[in-house]
Amino acid sequence: MTLAGALEAAEAAAPVESLDVVARMLREHLGAASVSFLITDFTGSSVVRLGAAGSVETGEPAQRISLRGTVYDDVIRSQRPRVEDKGGDALVRVVAPVTNRGDAIGLLELFLPATPGAEVMREIGETAHALAYIVIANRSFTDVYQWSRRTIPLSLAAEIQHRLLPASLACEAAQFAVAGALEPADHVGGDTFDYVIDRDTVQLSVTDAMGHDVDAALLATLLVGALRRARRAGAGLDEQARQADLALREHGRRGYVTGQLLRISLLDGGTEFVNAGHPWPLRMRDGEVRELVPEIDLPFGVQAPHTYRVQSLDLRPGDRLVMLTDGMLERNAKSLDLSDLIVSTRALHPREAARTLIGAIVEASHGHLEDDATVMCLDWHGVGHSERDAATGADLTDASRPSRTEPPPPVQ
Repeated sequence: MTLAGALEAAEAAAPVESLDVVARMLREHLGAASVSFLITDFTGSSVVRLGAAGSVETGEPAQRISLRGTVYDDVIRSQRPRVEDKGGDALVRVVAPVTNRGDAIGLLELFLPATPGAEVMREIGETAHALAYIVIANRSFTDVYQWSRRTIPLSLAAEIQHRLLPASLACEAAQFAVAGALEPADHVGGDTFDYVIDRDTVQLSVTDAMGHDVDAALLATLLVGALRRARRAGAGLDEQARQADLALREHGRRGYVTGQLLRISLLDGGTEFVNAGHPWPLRMRDGEVRELVPEIDLPFGVQAPHTYRVQSLDLRPGDRLVMLTDGMLERNAKSLDLSDLIVSTRALHPREAARTLIGAIVEASHGHLEDDATVMCLDWHGVGHSERDAATGADLTDASRPSRTEPPPPVQ
């Protein structure tokens, strides 16, 4: 069982069968009673079992499994495999994370006849890592993976909204880790977030289109398309903002979009920032959360003469930056202190912190949001970290940095 062999077998199979092929290979190689892949949903609150090679009673009542309080939740949060050995003749359960650059795609679950040794665990870990790439490579050819990520059927507006988001909702690099989470309102409000890593920069955006449902989704489509077009042409933040504004004024039917654009140099850590009528970002430093107060320009699409100022943000190694939409300030969640929640989640990976923040807003609003709730969480590690261990995410130039298999320590 080799990494190359797993990838070759998956490539030879149809896109919808690639995971089953690898599962069968593992079953035969390790003598497993069952091998299956579970994919996480959009919200990170449940997983879906896509299929298994062999069969064994797992105790779950349905294919969609809620994560709360399960071994699956523990493995996703810790990014460490778990081995459950009940002794006797019981099968040994192994659950390993299937993750690519911080994006928790799902889980690999095996039931083995005996407790695995270090070499078997290494093979399981390598195969789980390969599965992440197999999913990424095949999900553009089939809707199977999209279907599995949907907890409930999506409205047309929600479908458009999800297609505007980046393919991976989280990413790790040597200099930073970033993750976004979005919870649509009962009537979709047009929130989006985006990020991209270039050779020398990482760029982020959080936007909120006016209105609800399809009208808001169409405005968001115009805005995101204009931003990506300008960005991919090599434009700076000022030109990205100008082109987005122009696209909305020419085609947005008098609609507007608020937003924030952030660009960070991976060479020297310098930051550029544009705020177009959007709620201010929050920065946690030394365990204290502070609202950053840059200059605010008009939203994109406003029919009045205006320009966009490129400002700088004070961002230092160890900082956590939280960019959000006004749905995170939900009127029905006044009892929730967002700053306290950011502090209490400081030891979590940005992926888990973002989901926790969204979950708290949804719970405080009794599951019914009046506006979309969106958050992007960025941990800035600093420059000078140019090498990472592909298997763990650890920076090879600094042994003190944690691997992705454990949450980062609290910021002191």
